Amino acid sequence: MAQYKFILPKMGESVAEATIINWLKKPGDAIEIDDTVLEVATDKVDSEVPSPVKGILIETFFKENDVVQIGDVIATIEISEGDVEETAVKQEDELPIQNYNDIEEVEIPYIPSEEVDQINTSQNEYSDSNRFYSPLVKSIASEEGISLSELDSIQGSGADGRVTKDDLLAYVNKRNGKSYPIEAQVSVTPEIRQAEAKDTKQSDRTEISVSEEKTYKQQHVVASSGSDEIIEMDRMRRLISDHMVMSKETSVHVTSFVEADVTNLVKWRDKVKSGFEKREGEKITFTPIFIEAIAKAIKDFPMINISVQDNKIIKKKDINIGMAAALPNGNLIVPVIKNADQLNLVGLTKSVNDLGKRAKVNKLAPDEIQGGTFTMSNIGMFGNIMGTPIINQPQVAILAVGVIKKKPAVIETEYGDVIAIRHMMYLSMSYDHRVVDGSLGGMFLRKVADYLEQWDSDREI
Repeated sequence: MAQYKFILPKMGESVAEATIINWLKKPGDAIEIDDTVLEVATDKVDSEVPSPVKGILIETFFKENDVVQIGDVIATIEISEGDVEETAVKQEDELPIQNYNDIEEVEIPYIPSEEVDQINTSQNEYSDSNRFYSPLVKSIASEEGISLSELDSIQGSGADGRVTKDDLLAYVNKRNGKSYPIEAQVSVTPEIRQAEAKDTKQSDRTEISVSEEKTYKQQHVVASSGSDEIIEMDRMRRLISDHMVMSKETSVHVTSFVEADVTNLVKWRDKVKSGFEKREGEKITFTPIFIEAIAKAIKDFPMINISVQDNKIIKKKDINIGMAAALPNGNLIVPVIKNADQLNLVGLTKSVNDLGKRAKVNKLAPDEIQGGTFTMSNIGMFGNIMGTPIINQPQVAILAVGVIKKKPAVIETEYGDVIAIRHMMYLSMSYDHRVVDGSLGGMFLRKVADYLEQWDSDREI
């Protein structure tokens, strides 16, 4: 028998590390090819890591909540001699090239040994459980004197039934008959917060650059009364917050608006949507139609499909359009449709529906939220008529589509102007005025509106 070194595979173009959430296989377990061995978290998404070989899991080298670098050996799998040569070649192909210039220096805070021992003791009490508990949940359980068996009995509302902070606080309220509404009542030490947010570091400077243990800027002290509820941001909200602030500090935001008459488009969709759903098993929404128009306009104005690095403009060859999606918990994620210009309307519809569904259940792969070159936000879903969106760095433009409403509009005919009821909508686009002037931004936005207004009512799909 031979041993296969199971490494943490590459999980995205700019993903340098991941946090181990849960080992699904234990030493001694038999593993088939493509069996899920463990779950990891990278920035915004949780991912399953399958085994590339068949064998017996011999040893694991990292524990749950450990941060692992891409390419590190995380386990050893015993395999048959006949598979040695094949797996050796496969391992060589999987090893990523390390770019040590991208490694970010992080100041590690000093922690007294007594505090470390206290934290480790309180956390390790729950390490024997088969369920995953975050450091914050463990801390609350420890402070409330909740035993491991009692914690295991709590029904979780998180992914795969995990117990969240809200689940635990609701249980404490019910058990003790006391109010426990705010996180400020929980002793969340910097060490626990550091463990809670191990997976927020991003090594690629052109993507979201966040470290939970960074030195925060001085902020105004906000007074609060005893009746106020203090809610600490979760990991994703902190990522979004830092990304938005960084975008405003990086780009000079300008927003342009146009109004579009999409009556022909609305009537066409009403005509084809029933037959399309029966044939394809998919609902056709306006989102893929908007994405198609944006992709066409980008081909007409390729200098909107760029990024900026220092004093250089990087013109993107691929047209990868992100679609901002609101999650059930109120957070935001932007899955990306790669090479959107190469997909027909059927392909765009299926991609939009698939990414949207999996985004809501946290089943997106890391690559599916990276590499975008332009972003669209459909604020019309919330009844908004227009907005001034913030650019999704390192892109230079983001387009928001408002709600489609019936309005009286003037129509020019050969017999003179008439007023009619039309389906109208606003398009608004924020762009980086460092590299996108008003003429380019305005012409691009107008071109998107033209594609929507000039929709072929007889188009077949």
